[in-house]
Amino acid sequence: MQFGVFTIGDITPDPTNGHVPTENERIKATVDIAKHAEEVGFDVFATGQHHNPPFVAPGNPPTLLAYLAAQTEKLILSTSTTLITTMDPVRLAEDYAYLQHLAEGRVDLALGRGNTGPVYPWFGKDIRAGIPLAVENYNLLYRLWHEDRVDWQGKYRTPLNNFTATPRPLDDTPPFVWHGSIRSPEIAEQAAYYGDGFLHNNIFWNKEHVIEMVRLYRQRYEYYGHGQAHQAYVALGGQAFMHKNSQEAVRQFRPYFDNAPVYGHGPSLEDFSEMTPLTVGSPQQVIDRTLEFRDWVGDYQRQMFLIDHAGLPQKTVLEQLDMFGEHVLPVLREEFAKNRPADVPDAPTHDFLVERARRGESPVPGGREGSRAWSDAQERKAKLDAASKAR
Repeated sequence: MQFGVFTIGDITPDPTNGHVPTENERIKATVDIAKHAEEVGFDVFATGQHHNPPFVAPGNPPTLLAYLAAQTEKLILSTSTTLITTMDPVRLAEDYAYLQHLAEGRVDLALGRGNTGPVYPWFGKDIRAGIPLAVENYNLLYRLWHEDRVDWQGKYRTPLNNFTATPRPLDDTPPFVWHGSIRSPEIAEQAAYYGDGFLHNNIFWNKEHVIEMVRLYRQRYEYYGHGQAHQAYVALGGQAFMHKNSQEAVRQFRPYFDNAPVYGHGPSLEDFSEMTPLTVGSPQQVIDRTLEFRDWVGDYQRQMFLIDHAGLPQKTVLEQLDMFGEHVLPVLREEFAKNRPADVPDAPTHDFLVERARRGESPVPGGREGSRAWSDAQERKAKLDAASKAR
């Protein structure tokens, strides 16, 4: 089980004193958060991708992650959103493969459509084509990473003829991909089709929705023959704010919640905490709430926490990391390991992916021979052939 923190890189006034960090301060603070996350025992740091105020999460995440690769030793460097819809798949293939080499394989990424509608026209795209863009662009990215020479033609970018993306992925093994979505079953289907991971960043949604989305992904993962449903790769989002006294945690966090750029001025803190994974309270309450997620989705591979948003002072964020490291992570690791079936895989690492490829066990997009998807495709083909002969 991997545990990580992610940032959306917002620059938000501190509602308790009005302080607004400069862009430089916020960027440097993000670096310190990642380094401290490794020090206290987190496994993963992930950054969002934004192109607009009030966010300074990088427009090109490999810029930040490459810098962090030189500042850390074990931390897996990832994204909470790589904008697959508005970024050119050729640039994604080049940039993340390059980062993979610099980080010695400590890289994966989560693809998503983002939550900022205006970004589409800024990059010459139509938001109404969000899902088709995600599907087509990832198909090209996948091929660029898995084929040395690519001939390709689609709807949303210029064709490629005999094109080779460089550098090639480290050890001929691309970074692991999580397909991130909050609300779109098509993205859960896409993740299952390729045998990739599914990240449900469930920071806005009730558990019933999370359960249904992950269930769909697991069912389709098995349908395509990549493994049994309970062996599929699942990651979840989450949010927490702690104090040794739960009432004090609520008192301290309330003004930040009420003014947060992503959910402020909406439901009350109490209602939002009841409906979503947000947990504001003691370390034990965070532990208890996080352990509930396994009841929702089964044994899963990665749990991410958003902790540095809404204008929280950097000192407070680092103190939150300390509490996670001292009081929360050791207990979560121990409890999540209990009764975990032996055939449920750990979160993929570069070494695991290299070895899986060596054994010839990498997923086959759309289903390998013998899968239900393969059998259904053969049956459809037979019916088409019979209909053609009948004509």
